[in-house]
Amino acid sequence: MTPLLEVRALRKHFPLHSGLLRREIGAVRALDGVSLDLAPGETLGIVGESGCGKTTLGRLVLRLIEPTSGTIRFAGDDLLALDGEPLRRKRREMQLIFQDPFGSLNPRLRVGAIVGEGLAVHGLARGAELRARVIRVLERVGLRADVCDRYPHEFSGGQRQRIGIARALAVEPRLIVADEPVSALDVSIQAQIVNLLQDLQDELGMAYLFIAHDLRVVEHISHRVAIMYLGRIVESADSRQLYANPRHPYTRALLSAVPELDPNARRERIALRGEVPSPIHPPSGCRFHPRCAFAEPRCRSEEPTLLGRADHRVACHVFPV
Repeated sequence: MTPLLEVRALRKHFPLHSGLLRREIGAVRALDGVSLDLAPGETLGIVGESGCGKTTLGRLVLRLIEPTSGTIRFAGDDLLALDGEPLRRKRREMQLIFQDPFGSLNPRLRVGAIVGEGLAVHGLARGAELRARVIRVLERVGLRADVCDRYPHEFSGGQRQRIGIARALAVEPRLIVADEPVSALDVSIQAQIVNLLQDLQDELGMAYLFIAHDLRVVEHISHRVAIMYLGRIVESADSRQLYANPRHPYTRALLSAVPELDPNARRERIALRGEVPSPIHPPSGCRFHPRCAFAEPRCRSEEPTLLGRADHRVACHVFPV
């Protein structure tokens, strides 16, 4: 199947400046050579600690920020070659669900105006037709038609996130970047939102780039999972394969910290030593080697490549697939 989204060797370095003359003294290497594919109707989970580059990746894919280098192809088009009106038209096919349902909705606008803004901007509907489409999409996410005339502050966190999902759905996108869409919600509400996203995908056939740090949520919703560490993907695999047979020591440590639902289950906890290195001065070789209990001399000098089978790839000298 031809990928809907193709990312190759994507990098984003944020320059650091100092002094009155704003002289560049270095760069934060937020993303450093990420490649991935996403098929139509597929969910790719992106997992990692805070600061690993997950959100930067999502914003680069949507062209909300510009990359330092690399390529992004969406539906066969070179996204980085588009500008102006062609880019605006392409953005209709790519939408974003934000992490914070409290800060991502304009408090001065009624819900109908928030959800219908994309329809108006892209000239898809006006007047009574626009309102009718807004009501349909609100009902699709489990909200009543009368919410159109109310303001965001009148709703709970879960309801606000449903409004955010409706806003993304209104323009009928092919790709949705969901940036930690449930992390600010109560656990019971998280399950409702995740189930809603799955139902919408089954019904509408959208692809999700699902960014999260909760491995249980990612396991539930994702077809494939990519584990990121310090700006790079260290392991990617089909969801079941990754959870059943993690290879990279970092992936194993993350999975060991996931709470077990079975009180009788026993799982060895893997405590990582030290702190995450600075993305300004990342370690040489494998970036995980200062915290890895299995590191060899080769790991300190030679950067591992993401290798393996189509359904499971890992960047590790010690535990290859």
